[in-house]
Formats: sequence, C-alpha cells, structure tokens
Amino acid sequence: MFSNGGMRWDAQALVPAPAAEAAGPGPALLPLAGLVRSVTTPEFAGITFHEVTARSVLNKVPAGSRMPFEWTVNPYRGCSHACVYCFARKSHTYLDFDAGLDFDSQVVVKVNAAEVLRKELAKPSWTRQQVALGTNTDPYQRAEGRYKLLPGIISALADSGTPLSILTKGTLLARDIPLLKSAATQVPVGLGISLAMTNEALSEAIEPGTPGPRARLKLVSRLREAGLPCGVMAMPILPWLSDSDEALDALFASLAAAGATGVTAGALYLKPGTREWFLKWLAANHPGLVGRYRQLYGTGSYASKEYRGWLAGKVRYFKARHGFTHSSGFSHRDLDDPRGEEAEYPAGIIPEAPGSRAPGPVRSGGQAGQPTLF
Repeated sequence: MFSNGGMRWDAQALVPAPAAEAAGPGPALLPLAGLVRSVTTPEFAGITFHEVTARSVLNKVPAGSRMPFEWTVNPYRGCSHACVYCFARKSHTYLDFDAGLDFDSQVVVKVNAAEVLRKELAKPSWTRQQVALGTNTDPYQRAEGRYKLLPGIISALADSGTPLSILTKGTLLARDIPLLKSAATQVPVGLGISLAMTNEALSEAIEPGTPGPRARLKLVSRLREAGLPCGVMAMPILPWLSDSDEALDALFASLAAAGATGVTAGALYLKPGTREWFLKWLAANHPGLVGRYRQLYGTGSYASKEYRGWLAGKVRYFKARHGFTHSSGFSHRDLDDPRGEEAEYPAGIIPEAPGSRAPGPVRSGGQAGQPTLF
C-alpha cells in the first residue's frame, strides 16, 4: 500500500483500482494514469481521492497564452471548494470525469509531486522561470491538510532558485507562512487570495467548500502582518448578484482594511463546462436571472463588452475610493478573465447602467449603476 510520508487516514476505505465502484457520488471513470489507489473517508464525506504517481509535474503554458507566467504546477485535479463558477471545470473532462459533480467530488492527488518536481528543477535545462501554483485548481483545498504536498513543492522551488506565485481561497495557506517567509529570502514570492464578495450567504451558496469571506480577509491580514505581499483577485464579479455599489464598496473597503497590496477585479467568465453548471445553479437559486444572463453572455464566454466596460469603471472608482491605485501586482493577474479592468473614469465619477445618458456621482450605499439594460 502506498505511504505518503507517514500520512494516516482514519476510518479510510480503499476503492480497488480500476473498479472504484464505491467512489462517492457517481462512479469514477478509471483507469487514471499512474493510479495507486482511490480513498474515501468520513472526514471528507462524498469525496473520493484518487492517488496517482506523476511522471512530470512542471507544465509548460502553451505558446501564445495571455497568462503572465510560462510554467505551472498543479498537485491536485478537481477541487472540493466546489465553486459553481470555476473556470477549470472542463479540464476534468480530460480525465473522463464530468465538469459538474465529478469536478467537486473526484479529486486526483499527485502524491509524489514534490519529489518529481525537485528532480525536474535539477535538470541542467531548467532556466528558473517563474512557476505559478493555483492556476487550475486550488493547491490549498481541504485535502492539502492531509497530503501536505505544498511544503515540499515550495521548498523545491525556493531551493532551486525558482520564483513562485500562489493563488488560493484556502486559509490553510497560513500553515505555511513561516516557510513562505523563508522562501521569500531566496526567491521572489507572489501571494494572491481569491475573494470577490463579502456576502457570507452568497459565498456559502456559490462556493460552498471554501472558507468564508471573513476567514479569507483574516488570512490577508495575517500575510501582511508576516511581512509578505498579498494581492487579491476579486474575480468573478457576478452580474446582478455581487456588482451593486453597496457590494463593491463593501468589498474594496474590507480589502483595504485587511491590508491587501492590490486588487484585480473582473466579471464572471463562463467557459464551456462552467457555463452549463453555473446556469443550472442559477436556475435553481435565482431563476429570474437566467434569461438576463443568457442575453448578457449570448453564446460566448464573456459578458458583453458594454457590461465589462461599465463594470470596469465601477471597479476603478471604488479602488480609487479605498486607496488602491494599482492592480494586484500579483503575477496570476486576470487568470479568470483576461478581459478584466478595461475602462477608466475620472475620480469621483461612477458609470451608470449601460445605455444611460451619462455617468453620475455615486450615491452612498445605493444601487446606482446596476445593470438594468439587460
């Protein structure tokens, strides 16, 4: 039986590969390359972890990508954070899982990620380009508390002289603050927290497996108190759900109070795979918005250019209002939506709804600028 550094699972159940007939809600469609075993445990009810040994963990970003980094490491595939809007959902179909419930409940774990990475970084051909963590699924999802893959990965990168960046919603990152402080003395380290709303009820409904907004704000403060930079990815902003003046003002005020070093924000991005799952959630929870979303997004992945420009103006206004004069400064910038902040408006002016006659001043706590055209 595979052993990962002495890790023990209490009351675990092994699912024989490749059958995996007891693999949680919906059978796992195996075999998976390098599969060692599949594990279920009461501590993670409804989730199956498929432990695999990877031959390589350094992933080259395709040429022509708009991403501001060339290499990534993703120790997990699938994510128990279960964010309805997650742009990475379709990637699970490459493993013969579905982009919906399987993405949330069938998590692939590269149990040898740190060891393989250290070997790859030792090759003479490695030129120490930045490596980004958290580009596909969250490296600090709940399973990381058991598998403890990130300390080995961070150490391997820092020891090899390789700059790194991490994007996460997981407050488990706090466990590794001492390690990250040490790594930052060796290489540039970028840290980003994903947080796009302060409404705890909305967060619980649409990203049910994540720590809530208050917990993530506390994490931002802890990172800053430790002397580490911490940008925020305020993505996705959800039309008619989290884009009001009140919601955005509360978000940027909270981020400023927590000490975030910068913020990048943008509208919901609905790639195929994500689109279907999100609209299903929307129909069940906000049926009156389904038609509006279909009109706003048409058949594409992006909200209309008019809406994006309007939202960008609101974002820039509230950023300036709360002292954010730059983007997040974080190297994962615009990961969710590379067509994010697109428009600028004079200080003190917030754009009204698309199609309105002219920009007007913000009204404190009001709903000015809500997208009423669509």
